[in-house]
Amino acid sequence: MNKKDQFQIISIVLKPSKYDDLENLISNLVRWLSRRNKNVIFSESEVVRFKKYLPQKILKNIEFKPDKYIYSQSDLIISLGGDGTLLGVCRNVSPKVPVFGVNLGRLGFITEFSKSDFYEKLNIILSGKFKIHRQQLFKVLVKSKTKTISKNYFLNDVVFSKNDIARMLTLSVEADTEHIYNLSGDGLIVSSTIGSTAYSLAAGGAIVHPQVKAILLTPVCPHSLTHRPLVISDNSTVRVQLIDDVESATITIDGQKAISIEKDHSVEILRESTRKISIIVNDERSFFHTLKEKFVHGRREV
Repeated sequence: MNKKDQFQIISIVLKPSKYDDLENLISNLVRWLSRRNKNVIFSESEVVRFKKYLPQKILKNIEFKPDKYIYSQSDLIISLGGDGTLLGVCRNVSPKVPVFGVNLGRLGFITEFSKSDFYEKLNIILSGKFKIHRQQLFKVLVKSKTKTISKNYFLNDVVFSKNDIARMLTLSVEADTEHIYNLSGDGLIVSSTIGSTAYSLAAGGAIVHPQVKAILLTPVCPHSLTHRPLVISDNSTVRVQLIDDVESATITIDGQKAISIEKDHSVEILRESTRKISIIVNDERSFFHTLKEKFVHGRREV
């Protein structure tokens, strides 16, 4: 297939919450793609929402498919939302399906394209001129003794937090079976370098360039001044377990999926070597430019 014609089935994944101009945005995008003879796909879960505000002449150019189809059979996925929308796509998408992230929100650190210019960029991509960044995911295994009872993936982070407001959470943290520390406090963030600018940064963790191959361990309100953020190799397997009298806690994956863990569970976090996602990159953006734009990092005052 000619590279120019490789994107025929284009799926669009939307932020779940209401967006003020979503009706016009979707109508214009569907028309734009239909004029280029693309098959436009949305999730079956959007049928009810779309029928409320999209005219029939737009609906006739849309197909609704199961999420499983979207994440495995699309030629291209357009993520319309913010970083959260893109994170949800990345945890589910097949490695062979490239993702085009458009930021409709305020911050949008990992979404590569803005609402103001994405038509121009998308037109270039559909002509076959684009670059892809292949990003590895991390996996989270919840185990009871030797049995794995839960397996999930994350791009940004996994967060350990307490269930009881008035209680401290005490965790045993290991890397490759070597004990690092027993951490008491409000929790622990285990982050990828891409996720270093998310919750980890807000909790006092370092900003780490996404090309650095590392895992960040960032305590949340630790009950000791000696428990500082750590950066370790992403070849390590991090193992976390509840200790003392804490009976249960919660792990949250990419801020979107919560899983309850108990005292007899152990949680292992490691790089997923066989599963990568394909993100279309914006040549006009760089990591340091994004830092300056989004966080006013290093910007000189005039």
